[in-house]
Amino acid sequence: MIRVLVVDDEALIRTGFTHILNAPDDITVVAAVPGGQAVDATVQHRPDVVLLDIRMPDVDGLTILRQLRGLTRPPVVAMLTTFDTDEYVAAALRLGAAGFLLKDTDPEHLAHQVRALMSDGAVLSAKVTRSVVDGYLQGENRGQHTTRVSRLTRREREVLVLIAEGMSNSDIAARMFLSVGTVKDHVSAILTKLGINNRVQAALLAERAGILPPPGDDR
Repeated sequence: MIRVLVVDDEALIRTGFTHILNAPDDITVVAAVPGGQAVDATVQHRPDVVLLDIRMPDVDGLTILRQLRGLTRPPVVAMLTTFDTDEYVAAALRLGAAGFLLKDTDPEHLAHQVRALMSDGAVLSAKVTRSVVDGYLQGENRGQHTTRVSRLTRREREVLVLIAEGMSNSDIAARMFLSVGTVKDHVSAILTKLGINNRVQAALLAERAGILPPPGDDR
């Protein structure tokens, strides 16, 4: 059972996400609270995944993210956003956000994204990547990213491209005819060699290095 905490100052959002996520048999919303109660609710309920509004009127979502990541056993934290504030998205990535969910996400996809967060520690889509990459990595040029990617083996580079396309470890394993354990080993090596913390950052670096196929290219 995946335990989820929803943090948003809008009661309608909290109620909607709770209703959608409580429907599957393998997910339960342990609490849905406004921003000011987020840390206490996390300590009390020990969720596996926290869905956290990135920008709330009465509390800074980035401050909450920093506090949650500083806990002894931090949950996986994904930000809820409308993507109209890219500067907040970039900051959340640097603080260790595992991904982003649009508030208007199709209800049919929401549970799948939560499962991806639990199994792979990240959730990402091509739309999200291309929306924030310039803001996140604007301090480096493409040559720097290309140099970092050149540290990878050919197989690791192939895995990196699939990560950037939003694939889970199990999806990558099926595509490349590998075991999930082997894919996890490749992902760990990629993060270490690139000097980054999570799959979202890996995907953004891959985009910036120019190693992804153009949109619509099925390769």
